[in-house]
Amino acid sequence: MCKKPRILAIVGPTASGKSALALALCKRLGGEIVSCDSMQIYRGMDIGTAKPTASERTEIPHHLIDVADPEQDFSVMDFVAAAERATADILSRGKLPVLCGGTGLYLDAFLRGEEAETPGADPALRAELAALADAHGAEHLHAMLREVDPESADTVHQNNVRRVIRALEIYRATGVPKSEWDRRSLQQPSRYDAVVLGLAYSDRELLYRRIESRVDQMIEAGLVAETRDLMQRGVFEVSRTASAAIGYKELLPYLRGEQSLNDAIAELKTATRRYARRQMTWFMAKPYVQWIEANDGISLRKSEEIVNKSLELLSNAWNMI
Repeated sequence: MCKKPRILAIVGPTASGKSALALALCKRLGGEIVSCDSMQIYRGMDIGTAKPTASERTEIPHHLIDVADPEQDFSVMDFVAAAERATADILSRGKLPVLCGGTGLYLDAFLRGEEAETPGADPALRAELAALADAHGAEHLHAMLREVDPESADTVHQNNVRRVIRALEIYRATGVPKSEWDRRSLQQPSRYDAVVLGLAYSDRELLYRRIESRVDQMIEAGLVAETRDLMQRGVFEVSRTASAAIGYKELLPYLRGEQSLNDAIAELKTATRRYARRQMTWFMAKPYVQWIEANDGISLRKSEEIVNKSLELLSNAWNMI
């Protein structure tokens, strides 16, 4: 029997230290990073997505960063296809693929190939459903989904029109609700021998302080100017994906003269904390995640402890280190 290819993934909430841990493990294990972040794929969205620095990307190869223009929509299926190509390339050179990021939906789809099991896109149907949303509102489309797939309707907000359309598209093509496709996919074993490490913060206030510090650093680094440039290009009007990015949409009221900068920054910090809570809820529900306590992970001593604990978990899983 052929062995499954080995991969490593680092997950956790925003600002938890995922990138630092991924870099450290790549140096120890001969790895290359595959970004599992739904916004780092976009060129020009650098500060707000906390992309790795140029020096970090020179030191350790990174994949799936700056692969699309922000005017483009980039779906889960697009990510899975691109991540599979990157992973195969890394494995072919005898390196360890290390997926790093907080977009749990993307990681799930990649590990199990969920989207490959469901039907492909139907451009004509998508256009028809998008037209219905434009004509009657997002809530009308969401009501259509609730009629045929109430479980998916409960998990997808009505304003996430792209995902609502995808769920309707799947049902129209197969007669099977997306929620049922999701259940079937979870029953399938992963295509990879994957170890997924998660950074946990029992001290939530510490994580929130890290988030607020990161937001302050982004503002100092020029996030307002970056957002203004994207707005002037019309990115947030044409791309449903990029327009959903936390870090940009919260600054738009300020740039339109509707809010003070201080209020916009406060809203950005609040939105990021909420996003971190959603990420933790998502990953805590995944039985494949092995958790490492990361409190005070910013200190050099604690960082080394986290790296050593990660190597221990990998050794137990693969009996190779």
